[in-house]
Amino acid sequence: MQSGGTRRAMVAMAALGSLLTMTTLSACGGAHTGHTGGREGRPGPSATHPRKAVATPAPTRIPDVGDRLHRDIPADTHQVLAVYGDGKDSPYSTAVLFTKHGSTWDRTRSWPAHNGKRGWTLDHHLGDERSPVGVFTLTAAGGVLDDPGAALPYSQDESYEAPRDWDESHWHDFDYVIAIDYNRVKGTPPDDAEQPEGEEKGGGIWLHLDHGSGTSACVSLPKEAMEYLLRTLDPARHPVVLMGDRADLKG
Repeated sequence: MQSGGTRRAMVAMAALGSLLTMTTLSACGGAHTGHTGGREGRPGPSATHPRKAVATPAPTRIPDVGDRLHRDIPADTHQVLAVYGDGKDSPYSTAVLFTKHGSTWDRTRSWPAHNGKRGWTLDHHLGDERSPVGVFTLTAAGGVLDDPGAALPYSQDESYEAPRDWDESHWHDFDYVIAIDYNRVKGTPPDDAEQPEGEEKGGGIWLHLDHGSGTSACVSLPKEAMEYLLRTLDPARHPVVLMGDRADLKG
């Protein structure tokens, strides 16, 4: 038989062993285990299954544009500069470049812009100071400054200079221009004067540099936007400008 002293010694040793085991287990998840969360000496967060972010699908149509104008976008067009006018009688607008990949249109870049001083019209005439609503091809570019690396045919000439009797804020309007194919012969230089629908229907409507206010009928953009568009619009992608006030674009 074991003596009482011997039994007490054995019980004490067993208790000490249990205490050491518990101490060892409590260190799991401590500072030296590499658990995330920086909780030194504490268990890491419970494992969970992260929720996957749901990506917004790219649109298969140009946003906020109705069927009528969508049908006017050529089937082989893969670049659309959409100009969203703030209102029927407003000179303020936003230009957004969309690029087609497969069946979807990706929003590429956007910029603030100006349009006609008096807004927009579905029936543009010379001198009405409104920009025409519609879809128009973009086939030629030019300007006072040297070609910045345009993909479109580019004609550089000092004849593009704005008249010096205009306000000084307009002197650089035509440093870069892209012709909007409204009442003009497609593919000819922007300053070509022929107007197939007659002079009364107006013409010489361009994308050009912004001067901070409305235009006679053109769409004006910041210089960096024009440089980007000149280098990006590709004849092989058949670029167009789709433009108008938001109400008419949806109509």
